[in-house]
Amino acid sequence: MNTPLALNQANLSRLPDRLSRPTYDRGRLTTGIVHVGVGGFHRSHEAFYTDQLLESNGLESDAAAQWGICGVGLRQSDRKMATILKQQDYLYTLIVKHPDGKIETRVIGSIVDFLMGCDDPASVIDRMADPATKIVSLSITEGGYNVDAETGEFDTSNPDARHDVDHPSQPKLVFGYLTAALRKRRDGGLPAFTVQSCDNIQHNGDLTRKMLVGFARLQDPELAAWIDSEVRFPNAMVDRITPVTTDADIEFLRTEFNVDDQWPVVCEPFCQWVIEDHFSAGRPDWQNVDVQFCSNVTPYEEMKLRLLNAGHSVLGILGSVYGYQTINECIHDDLFRDFLRQFFDVEATPVLDAVEGIDLDQYKATLIERFGNPNIRDNLARICLESSSKLPVFLIPTIYENLAKGGSIRHAALVIAAWCYYSEKHADRHGQPLDVTDGLKESLHEAAKATRDDRLSFLRIQQLFGDLADNERFAQTYLEMLDRMDRTPDVSEHMRAVLGDAGGAS
Repeated sequence: MNTPLALNQANLSRLPDRLSRPTYDRGRLTTGIVHVGVGGFHRSHEAFYTDQLLESNGLESDAAAQWGICGVGLRQSDRKMATILKQQDYLYTLIVKHPDGKIETRVIGSIVDFLMGCDDPASVIDRMADPATKIVSLSITEGGYNVDAETGEFDTSNPDARHDVDHPSQPKLVFGYLTAALRKRRDGGLPAFTVQSCDNIQHNGDLTRKMLVGFARLQDPELAAWIDSEVRFPNAMVDRITPVTTDADIEFLRTEFNVDDQWPVVCEPFCQWVIEDHFSAGRPDWQNVDVQFCSNVTPYEEMKLRLLNAGHSVLGILGSVYGYQTINECIHDDLFRDFLRQFFDVEATPVLDAVEGIDLDQYKATLIERFGNPNIRDNLARICLESSSKLPVFLIPTIYENLAKGGSIRHAALVIAAWCYYSEKHADRHGQPLDVTDGLKESLHEAAKATRDDRLSFLRIQQLFGDLADNERFAQTYLEMLDRMDRTPDVSEHMRAVLGDAGGAS
């Protein structure tokens, strides 16, 4: 085979015909979107949608060409992405893997620049403040929002936050950059840009507003009031499973297309984005490429959090303890699939409101099909990352609502008991070590160990479980599941029992 062709703008026309690539003139693109946190998800989601839009309208006008994306990295950990994208003229390949084995590939061209804030903060602030920038979007994960776990307010104890308050032109946190850029916009008589969170967080726009205004108030109360009044923070629900890129994915492109892409992105075919239509200074016509705009995203958020995200955590914890490695392994086990579907039907769905335009039964069936995609192989270790920040959002509210309504809690109680085992042993039922990554790893471990003397010690971590330990019904059910886990860590036995209790398949 010939030496693989480097992926870059000059080589686009030399790519094989069966590898789709942009036909629009990337040279005409200007930056209308600045995105902080360029990882796999951004490149399979917002950048993908924007590329689709640019391709569909063919840049017939300057207005259509205004939505190029400038990526931003704030930390040294972003340097690899910045370096590779720059070498490739900001091009990368999206590899879409279908459950039936079909693979679609397309080179994405919507990213046109990348700036490193840790190298040159002023360049990032200036780009955000530029009149051409209409949207600053974020995918910074939960930890990047700097929320004080006890108060829910902006965490002023963070050393980086204290630095940013005192050094407004040399920020480290994203809120320092946003505040500095918005100050320049206000002082220059320019309209505010929209801040668009693309993170998998409930009411992500509301949270972004609260944290940004909270930070800005520490620097300049008048500016904070202007931000609160003028900046729009649309809530959004985002969804596309995007596992970590592997060496095999890079080799696939070399073998199949003789193309060297140093960091392609792999994803499933399903893609969803529901956004509240509240923008400060215009937006792309994403509705033309199947983005759904609405007045209230809450029902869609709840549906995804309580079904998809909770479902991931259910399989992630139970599957890890059982000894599985990937989400699709779990779904291809009839017992795990039946348990998940029954959790959906018996515990999650009864506490959901109706969702306009969504058939929940079909949505749940689609979720199971997506989870079972053998070509995605989403790793359970990734799914279980930072479970202490996920379960209080994805699963525990469902428990509380079912307790209030007299609904089933047995499936969720087994998951919590299995999480206790997982947190103490850091190993599966065979004794094989598990890679546990969690900000509360040590606290979880100590509370789980203490269960030997205080059976409810794990459940007494109030920041995670609230007062569940004081709820007699849940405590009794949890203790039953904990006793089962003590007898044997083979969760399959306990899953069968729960299924039988609810009249499900054995």
